[in-house]
Amino acid sequence: MVAMASASGSVLCFTDASSSPAIRRELGALCLPPSTVTFGFVDKPIINLQRLRLSGLKPRAANATAVENGKQDSDEVPTPVVIIDQDSDPDATVVEVTFGDRLGALLDTMNALKNLGLNVVKANVYLDSSGKHNKFAITKADSGRKVEDPELLEAIRLTVINNLLEFHPESSSQLAMGAAFGVLPPTEQVDVDIATHIKIEDDGPDRSLLYIETADRPGLLVELVKNITDISVAVESGEFDTEGLLAKVKFHVSYRNKALIKPLQQVLANSLRYFLRRPSTDDSSF
Repeated sequence: MVAMASASGSVLCFTDASSSPAIRRELGALCLPPSTVTFGFVDKPIINLQRLRLSGLKPRAANATAVENGKQDSDEVPTPVVIIDQDSDPDATVVEVTFGDRLGALLDTMNALKNLGLNVVKANVYLDSSGKHNKFAITKADSGRKVEDPELLEAIRLTVINNLLEFHPESSSQLAMGAAFGVLPPTEQVDVDIATHIKIEDDGPDRSLLYIETADRPGLLVELVKNITDISVAVESGEFDTEGLLAKVKFHVSYRNKALIKPLQQVLANSLRYFLRRPSTDDSSF
């Protein structure tokens, strides 16, 4: 199944991949009107994706002593986890950061989030077998509402990762962003074809649950939301987890306020699988 735009550019159609390139008729294809990117109540076009992909991260010089009020030693490096949670709190976006027992109060991270125009309205820490979990409930400073803009959500994620790379440089060996912006590149490379898994199931009559696991990269949250809404599927809420080199996503999605029917589920899964597995090519090369 492949995606094609009609000659007029007014609809998006999906046809069988075995069709000849010359056969690009809309007859028999699933054609959907274009839409702007939505996440919750947001309805806006995505712009400057390449700028967003890089602006949140900065190359790091080696600095083994930088610690953000935390603990650092020569033990085995734990897997960093950054969670952007839109489900658990109806009034705020919840950010959770874990890096074994090495994290401190993360005051610099909270200040960096404030520089994005956000307020940290609640913060707490809890411990379990996986380590120390720092959780922040954040809202937009200008409105007091939770963050619903995919670009800002991705900027939050990159900001947290940026601070991890700065104050815990050893984390770069466990993060996909460490290859370009960290002190130590990852020792393992993720095969995107093997790592990519997509599953869609019903979550009641009015929405479906979309699960995605794939290799992480800067800008991925925005790109996923854009690709989903390009076929007129709405992203209502969800959770985006960065777990080391992988991204694990759970989105609540719907089509015209209803759960996705099986053909549309297949279209969405095929579209995302094609997008995630295709080689990345710089637009400027064309």
